[in-house]
Amino acid sequence: MSKDQFSRLFDMTYLLFKNLVQSDLQKYPVGKTWKELKSDLALPYNRPCPEWTKRLEREIGLTRQKGAARELIWSVKKKR
Repeated sequence: MSKDQFSRLFDMTYLLFKNLVQSDLQKYPVGKTWKELKSDLALPYNRPCPEWTKRLEREIGLTRQKGAARELIWSVKKKR
């Protein structure tokens, strides 16, 4: 684990997580899987926090649709 990854593990707050996820998903209208988000954003979590995911659904309109196999595709409506 790099120093930057180690630092992010302890510095990640809900607000930072929300802003990173929202910004990235707005660039990809077709959405992304959790694995893609985790990799692209260097998120320090193996799985998304259920409480944070529910908050994202309420606050930014996050939707998760069944994709291929068992994966869920995360997406948000693009801001106008």
